[in-house]
Amino acid sequence: MKKKVWILTDSRAGSNNQIKGVADFLDKEKYEIEEKSLEYNVFSKLPNCLQGRSLIGIKQESRTKLKQPYPDIAMAASRRLSPVLRWIKKQSSGKCKIIQLLYPGFSGHQEFDIIAVPEHDRAKISGANIIYTTGSPHRISKEKLAQAKQEWLNAFSDLPRPLTAVIIGGKIKGKGFTLENAIDFAQHIKHFHNKIGGSLLITDSRRTGAQAEKQMMEILKDIPSYKYLWGSTEQNPYMGYLASSDYIIVSGDSVSMCCEACGSGKPVYIYQGKNWLTPKHRRFVKSLCESGYANLLEKGEYDFHPQKTLNPATTIAEAIEKL
Repeated sequence: MKKKVWILTDSRAGSNNQIKGVADFLDKEKYEIEEKSLEYNVFSKLPNCLQGRSLIGIKQESRTKLKQPYPDIAMAASRRLSPVLRWIKKQSSGKCKIIQLLYPGFSGHQEFDIIAVPEHDRAKISGANIIYTTGSPHRISKEKLAQAKQEWLNAFSDLPRPLTAVIIGGKIKGKGFTLENAIDFAQHIKHFHNKIGGSLLITDSRRTGAQAEKQMMEILKDIPSYKYLWGSTEQNPYMGYLASSDYIIVSGDSVSMCCEACGSGKPVYIYQGKNWLTPKHRRFVKSLCESGYANLLEKGEYDFHPQKTLNPATTIAEAIEKL
C-alpha cells in the first residue's frame, strides 16, 4: 500500500515550488501525494510560539480540508504552516511524519521529523533532525527543460546565438532596487554581451520597479532580444528561457530564481549590486559560488562552467525515504 503524503501550500509561489519540487522526486510507486491549499487569517501573523500546535492561523474553510484519515507524511515550506504540521502530527497521535522546509521559527523544533534548512541559514538552528542544503529546492528537471525547449523552439529561432537569459529581480526586505544598481546591472549585462555576443532573453519582476526597468531597457535597447516584462499578458517564457539559453544572468535578490537557474546546468552569473542584498542573501550567493554552481557577474570573468547541477530536492527526498 502506498504511503499517503499531504503537501501543504499557500499563496506564495516560491514556497509552493519548493515543496512541490521535493514531492516531484518522491517515488510515485511508493507515495500517494495530495496537495492541500490553505488560506491564512489575521491570526497567522502571531508568533508560532503563541500558535503552538493549532489551526488558529488558517481560515475555517481551509480547516475543513484537514480531516481524517491523516497522512503518513505531511510537508510544508512556510513558517506560517509549521503550526499546522504540528497540529496534524498531534491529531494522528504522533504517527504522521512531518517535514518542514525553511526555518520554522524558534518553537517546536523537536516535533519535526525533518527540518531542511539552506546552508546560509545554518546559524539559526541545529539538531539531529536538521539537514542543510546549498540553496532551496525547486522544480527544474531535465524532463521539464527538454519539454520547454521544444515548446519555445520557434519563438527564439530568429535570434542570433548564443542566447543569454537575463532574470531581473528587485526590491527586498525594504531595500529598493535603486537606479544606481539598475544602471550598473545593465552595464554589466552589456559588457557580458560585448564579450559573448548573441542575444538576450529578458524578464523582470514586479519588484524591479518601472523606473529601474526603463533605465535597464534603454541601456540594452541595441542588443537583439526577446522581452517578457512585468505586466505582459503573453505566455510566460520563463521555463523556455532556462531551457533554451546558453548562459544565464540572474540577480541575487531571489533565492528561488538563483536556485532554479543553477538547476538548469547552464553557466550562471549572479549580480550582487551595491548596498542592496541583505547579509543572508550575500551568504547565499557566496555558498552558490564557492560550491561551483555559479560565478559573480561583477568579476567580469565569462569562462565559468558549473561543476555540478543544483538539486536540493533530491537530498531532501532521500532523507524522507530513510524515515
